[in-house]
Amino acid sequence: MKFTVSSAEFLKALNVVGGAVPSKSTLPILSCILFEKADDVVRLSATDLEISIIQHLPVQFETNGAQGRGERVAVPAKRLLDTLRALPDIPVHFSADEDFNLLLTTDQGRYKMVGFDGADYPALPDLSENRRIQLDAGVLKRAINKTSFAVSKDALRPAMMGIYFQIGPEEGRAVATDGHRLVRLKLDGMTSGQQTNFIVPEKALALAGRVAEGECSIAVDNGYVGFDFGRSIVLARIIDETYPNYEAVIPIDNERRLTVNRDAMLSAVRRVGLYSSTMTNQIRISAQHNKVEISAEDIERSSEAKETVLCDYDSEPLVIGFNAAYLTEVLSNVDSEDVVLEFSSPNRAGVVTPAEQEPGEEMLMLIMPVMLNTYA
Repeated sequence: MKFTVSSAEFLKALNVVGGAVPSKSTLPILSCILFEKADDVVRLSATDLEISIIQHLPVQFETNGAQGRGERVAVPAKRLLDTLRALPDIPVHFSADEDFNLLLTTDQGRYKMVGFDGADYPALPDLSENRRIQLDAGVLKRAINKTSFAVSKDALRPAMMGIYFQIGPEEGRAVATDGHRLVRLKLDGMTSGQQTNFIVPEKALALAGRVAEGECSIAVDNGYVGFDFGRSIVLARIIDETYPNYEAVIPIDNERRLTVNRDAMLSAVRRVGLYSSTMTNQIRISAQHNKVEISAEDIERSSEAKETVLCDYDSEPLVIGFNAAYLTEVLSNVDSEDVVLEFSSPNRAGVVTPAEQEPGEEMLMLIMPVMLNTYA
């Protein structure tokens, strides 16, 4: 295999697939990126056996010889990436011989390394063409960006360590929760002829979000899901668990409704949260007629803070506690100018929605309260 390509384009493609190269592995070949010649592109692949990425890199091949073993070679990822990062944007000539010796040549120098037989590289999942969902990559990217913050990191609850997709004929849903926060995003632009439900690991979706552009084709088959963006493909093993019945925890009858400017509320929560206890990160929300008071105290450090924000609220007074970091993340993911917070009682979850939903979607977020001494 011999080709010439811009070092910047080469590095960009390798950075994409490098996201699937494991930092540590018992299989040395997994620390490599697989190079395969395919028509007028090099097919770059990497996997950690759970998540795989394929990237197609257009190059200028040299056509001066028969095809040999060097047409499929595994290249050590770290050394190749470090070399390209240290180069300016210049043409790079890459060659691999039949003994998998690799040579990078530029106008400034030559860099030699040893590769491995590509035939020893693990086979990537081959997904069926029969069950595919077509959508705009921007819709998928928004689903990822707006839900990933609520994905659980608790390995004891594997079902919640990914984003749950429910894609049907009328609408698609992306759901994430860690037991403290919940996000449910309904999207009109994410539909399928038949109902399809699956849980995708958050890491795989983060990688997919980085390359999402143009049109996206989602394939679900044999325990795997694939996100095909044309030049880039992300494959992942589906989390084979039953997702919690999240609808059951969403309060329906919320008689207390508070509407407030999103930026004013978010800024106040961030400032007051600095004075909350390092153990509980607890802040107190006191809703009164047309104003909301946000307060916190840290007895160990003898510090406290209190702010008042004007709002639209005419229900019975309410005092409720939240984790400042969780509330900050929830408010940060609201795009509208105003945000609506709905409550029923101090010991039930608060519902957060944008005052104005984005076209073609409906976002609902949930945040669980923390117990305050006033009603313990």
